[in-house]
Amino acid sequence: MTEIWRKGLVLVVLTVCILGCANAATDQGDASALGVMFSGLNSPQQLTGWTANNGDPCGQSWKGVTCSDRRVTEIKLSNLALSGSVGYSLQSLTSLKELDLSNNNLAGDIPYDIPQNLQRLNLAFNQFTGSVPYSINQMHSLQYLNLAHNQLQNQLSDMFGPLSSLSTLDLSFNSLTGDLPESFKNLTSMNSMYLQNNQLTGTIDVLANLPLDTLYVSNNHFTGWIPDQLKSINLQKDGNSWSLGPAPPPPPGTPPATRNNRNHKSGSNSSPSDGDSSGGPGGGSKSGIGGGVIAGIVISILIVGALVAFFLVKRRSRRTSSDIEKLDNQPFAPLPSNEVQEMKSIQSASSVDTKTFDTPASINLRPPPVDRHKSFDEEDFSKKPFVVKKAVAAPKNVASYSIADLQMATGSFSVENLLGEGSFGRFYRAQFDDGKVLAVKKINSSVLPSELSDDFIEVVSNISELHHTNVTKLVGYCSEHGQHLLVYEFHKNGSLHEFLHLSDEYSKPLIWNSRVKIALGTARALEYLHEGCSPSIVHKNIKSENILLDAELNPHLSDSGLATFIPNADQVLNHDDVTMSGYGAPEVTMSGQYSLKSDVYSFGVVMLELLTGRKPFDSTRPRLEQSSTQGNTSAA
Repeated sequence: MTEIWRKGLVLVVLTVCILGCANAATDQGDASALGVMFSGLNSPQQLTGWTANNGDPCGQSWKGVTCSDRRVTEIKLSNLALSGSVGYSLQSLTSLKELDLSNNNLAGDIPYDIPQNLQRLNLAFNQFTGSVPYSINQMHSLQYLNLAHNQLQNQLSDMFGPLSSLSTLDLSFNSLTGDLPESFKNLTSMNSMYLQNNQLTGTIDVLANLPLDTLYVSNNHFTGWIPDQLKSINLQKDGNSWSLGPAPPPPPGTPPATRNNRNHKSGSNSSPSDGDSSGGPGGGSKSGIGGGVIAGIVISILIVGALVAFFLVKRRSRRTSSDIEKLDNQPFAPLPSNEVQEMKSIQSASSVDTKTFDTPASINLRPPPVDRHKSFDEEDFSKKPFVVKKAVAAPKNVASYSIADLQMATGSFSVENLLGEGSFGRFYRAQFDDGKVLAVKKINSSVLPSELSDDFIEVVSNISELHHTNVTKLVGYCSEHGQHLLVYEFHKNGSLHEFLHLSDEYSKPLIWNSRVKIALGTARALEYLHEGCSPSIVHKNIKSENILLDAELNPHLSDSGLATFIPNADQVLNHDDVTMSGYGAPEVTMSGQYSLKSDVYSFGVVMLELLTGRKPFDSTRPRLEQSSTQGNTSAA
């Protein structure tokens, strides 16, 4: 009888739960996402009505939440002293149109999985760090974006192309660096842009033809000239290094600059400096000279000037055959100053890259005889003995360390500071005098011989352009005495491989939420390399050892770009039997050819490893169970 009552009670409880879920006023996915958000915000009391589990935001009137047809459409939680993070499942809020979390104490990176259908996003006046997330380029309906007064860093990715609906952009009072991205040209609805108080560089020419009414760019490191199209708007520009004097004229034949400004009517009055005194359609010109006539005169002057300059240069470059013979008979005579200039112009026109180097006295510096009957297009530059590879400039956005500095920080690369060893070299923990801890990768000489220093600088330059929350950041490099080293940010929790397979008795196993966070973060890093970079970057070496975990167990994909930019990296990976460790796709094992698809395969193996706790290949198991992709998958 007791058993019957027990079964009946269970049946009643299940029925109540099913009816409750069926009658809930909120979509279950939205309710779950807000529950995760509430937990991430440390369950604050000021969010009245909110709960972490079994909540009904629309039916229970949660603070700051607006709904329509069982879907959450607005979340407005400004000025509530909120702290923590906003969770990792916001992307399921597909009907959310506005998210306002401004004027709080939110910290860490801006979430990557922001709802893609947002029209307004306001995260201003918080303590967010890291970069502006690349996922913003998926928010095609976005009209208002405010990330001002945070601690955002790094260069803006070239991700604004799809944001043609964006009319207000505020990135002011951060620490953003680098030039303005070219995709700003596609912001065809932009009215107000606030970029002041950052560390942005380069010119603002990319903004010239936007329909801007307001532009604040003061207190940056901008250079060049302010485009004429922007001089008549509400412009704040102080605190930069603008070029003085008039801007250089455009090349002959360049169409006059225009602005597609919706709020500037063609019939409005213009100031004298605008060059238009017509007074509107049908109005006469007081000077009697139309704008088209002036433009024609200017263009004519430029064309005549160009022709005169052309003939002067051509006249100076004419030489008789006796002059050439006379030059051939002077083995070490220095070239006249005008001939030096001539040779520089020839090198520039023919796109020959030269490199500065010390020249022994025995080398003849005479240029090869010029064939006057042969054009530069017909020249075979590959046969010229003095054409050498272009010198690669050292990257400016990462620090340059000396061998002595790194030896001091790593204890002369002692075994005690060894973090691990991969296909390209060993990782060491480096602690500097200022207390900063970094990770130093010492690249094997077999991977990059000492004579390939220029190739290494190019590798550093390319990797330094990778900026993503889930990609290990390159901090600096060292290239001395034939040694090649890379300096990365340090992540105190080591690799995912260590967490899964080398845990000691004091280590806690990864909880489910942590595993989900690691999976999502790694997927975002891979998405950035494949879709956010142009051209796409194939990682080629995705494995749990290359997924590093920070203090909050956020994943960071290491070795990104190494296998792409290092010459002959494929041979190194194949020689080290990386493809035989269980992560390599079958086509890589057979042909040694890597692709975006082989990266995805390796990512899938890591996900299986993360879920099951088993190594991809474990020789200690019975033969039929050694491969986790084929054998049984026991729970972790």
